[in-house]
Amino acid sequence: MAEKDAVAKDYMQDPETFADAFNFFLYGGRQVVKPEKLRPLDPTSIALPYGKDGSPVPIQKYRDVLKIATIMKDDRAAYLLLGVENQSEVHYAMPVRNMAYDSIHYVKQVEAAAKTRGKADKKGETRGEFLSGFRKTDKLIPVVTLTIYFGPDSWNGPKDLHSMMAADEETLRFVPNYRLNLLAPSELSEKDFVKFRTELSLVLKYVKYSKDKRRFAEQIRKDPAFQNVSSKTVDMVNAVAGANIRYKKGEERVNMCEAMEGLLNDARTEGRAEGRAEGREEGIIGEKKATARKLRQKGWTVEEIAEFQDVSPVDVKIWLDSEGE
Repeated sequence: MAEKDAVAKDYMQDPETFADAFNFFLYGGRQVVKPEKLRPLDPTSIALPYGKDGSPVPIQKYRDVLKIATIMKDDRAAYLLLGVENQSEVHYAMPVRNMAYDSIHYVKQVEAAAKTRGKADKKGETRGEFLSGFRKTDKLIPVVTLTIYFGPDSWNGPKDLHSMMAADEETLRFVPNYRLNLLAPSELSEKDFVKFRTELSLVLKYVKYSKDKRRFAEQIRKDPAFQNVSSKTVDMVNAVAGANIRYKKGEERVNMCEAMEGLLNDARTEGRAEGRAEGREEGIIGEKKATARKLRQKGWTVEEIAEFQDVSPVDVKIWLDSEGE
């Protein structure tokens, strides 16, 4: 698990991959977050909220990846704190976990506003501004945390804070909700994959189809991007999807189609076997249809034919009704 987490963190640290994830999720693929405008931050979050007796209570949380982004909105620069949390398994308390991360960063911003203000800047403060350490005109930088679930199954955990609570709607109206920003391969369509600009799309596509060999083989064959993949992406696929794609040491680009020929052959073999099984089943049904028609011509009732062939009367009726087709 530790190795898988380390590979995923390293992969998502890449500025282009990191920006690609947020451009897809926040802006539908528009290139708003620029890789060159990202600055990495210490993923360790520390805050000191007050305890019951007024003493500080330290909290320390470790994010997977955290960066500050400068983006242009209406020809003006804006700032965002962007965090990524990688998940290979469903985390059933993820809304609370991410909410804690985000809250800590807001606390840190408020504390920083007070610490960075010099004595001269404090002149003219109101009593409320002095006590809070935050002026009426001060603004916070938005924090957006994106959970990327590298699992092939649907995310069956809660997607917001309210989903975790045993309370009626009347009460929940007064409880602020926290929505989980979730990127899950099972929820992506083929139209979604083309909105990515990096090989993150290949990782997510691999994960999405990894449990269905036939469908996966079909996707691999028709997508030429899999024929020229970075070794770093192959390492990521091996880590998060449990693949065993091998390549030569020092090889920077990998043809995953060739490297996965064994899996593709398995899919072809399974496909042929299923085809033969379907063919045999169709042949048996065809024989039963012909027998049912002959018995009907001899005066047998539908119920008698059904009992003789060990099938339902409904099936027999369908077979007889389709005789002229």
